Amino acid sequence: MSESPTATLPTLAVCEQARLSRDARFDGLFFTAVTSTRIYCRPVCPAPAPKPANIRYYASAAAAEAAGFRPCLRCRPELAPGNASWHRGEHVVARALKLIEAGALAERSLDDLAARVGVGARQLRRLFVEHLGAPPIHVHTTRRLLFAKQLLTETTLPVTEVALAAGFGSLRRFNAAFATANRMPPRELRRQPRATADAALVLRLGYRPPYDFNAVLAFLRTRALPGVELVDEHAYARVFGDADEAGWLRLSAAPGGDHALQLELHGARPAQLLPLVTRARRMFDLDADPRVIAATLGTSAVLKPMLRRHPGQRLPGGWDGFEIAVRAVLGQQVSVAAARTLATRIVQHHGSVLAIPLPEGLERLFPTPAQLADADLRELGITSARAATIRGIAQALLDGRVDFNVEQPLQEFVARWVALPGIGEWTAHYMAMRAMSHPDAFPAADLILRRAAAADGVELSTKALTMLAESWRPWRAYAVMHLWRSAGDAAAAKRSKP
Repeated sequence: MSESPTATLPTLAVCEQARLSRDARFDGLFFTAVTSTRIYCRPVCPAPAPKPANIRYYASAAAAEAAGFRPCLRCRPELAPGNASWHRGEHVVARALKLIEAGALAERSLDDLAARVGVGARQLRRLFVEHLGAPPIHVHTTRRLLFAKQLLTETTLPVTEVALAAGFGSLRRFNAAFATANRMPPRELRRQPRATADAALVLRLGYRPPYDFNAVLAFLRTRALPGVELVDEHAYARVFGDADEAGWLRLSAAPGGDHALQLELHGARPAQLLPLVTRARRMFDLDADPRVIAATLGTSAVLKPMLRRHPGQRLPGGWDGFEIAVRAVLGQQVSVAAARTLATRIVQHHGSVLAIPLPEGLERLFPTPAQLADADLRELGITSARAATIRGIAQALLDGRVDFNVEQPLQEFVARWVALPGIGEWTAHYMAMRAMSHPDAFPAADLILRRAAAADGVELSTKALTMLAESWRPWRAYAVMHLWRSAGDAAAAKRSKP
């Protein structure tokens, strides 16, 4: 599949209207640069509107900085949600951007990045400039510097640790790069810090409205593993890391009614911060553009009323690929509650207990592939076939026959996983949805989906549902969430009747 990324810069008229109305739905989809001040802003910036003749629009923060503009200190472009339309489809730009977010340019060269997406470095650079307005290395550097700016503004981390967290091995190089981009040294930004000293490192993670955070929490709450995760009415918490260096995090709604979540990190080392934030953003689907998704799914007579009822529906991801893979196997042909019970037994018998201060309800890590590759899971009530499948997955991950590398196309991911014994299309697509957060993953064989999508109440065949869902591409995973939710709402309404 060679789908090109969607044009990332809206029309001039749309940009003008969004800027003047400070429409949060367009936050992060474009940036406004002012030629008289040489500053670039988010479309939601509260500063007085500049003269139209002084305005320039850019598709990315990297493009604005490449043109010589510096980030606004008032609206703080580092808080803007990402533009998920860049990641749509299997185009090389989308795949390369996923790799950059995963840190591919932190230690490797542009040639290595280009090779992983199957093009030459010169061609990759040309495609980035064409679609994003800046070359890959500039996109990578801007991302690191904006993250550093957020850490300097919102935390009390020493500047040396901020530099390390942003991926700079040298404080001198960090100071020089930051001063060039922001027209001030890092310490100047700290003269009036808004951060307060606290045991936790607290950051804001922005999103575009509407966002149904309660629905995401509800989905995760029914699947939460005791000891590993803790989900209540207001927040999601879990452990992360390994047995030697572990910590825990908590995500809740940001105070003040902002379009953001609040991330609290405990025990995270500086080098872990950006990967942890990236993973949290992906798991909670904070970079989605609800307008674009609704424009496609809203043409379906089946989905249109569901979109009206739940306009902020997102795609809840999973924290760890292996954890999701094991749970997907356990969930084959059983209820969510039954799969959770079996997964909890695995955690209690094979997960590493942590000897660090943790909130009540958190105590251990989910087992690694190495811990389960030879484990006898039958004693936990898991069937011989599924126990063998889980051991096979663990060994395949250790051998490198399968992985969760973000750059692989959906079709390739599914093909590699279904080659393993005990893994079918449903399981592979479910893993792509939850572990990869792939927006077009679609477990068409799912019984609930085939019933919920049937307009006349007659259960659809897998083939019929697959054909119906062709018009839902590339957002079929969001259709899955709407259909599952609709089925859950219907079941709840039926139970409530006298």
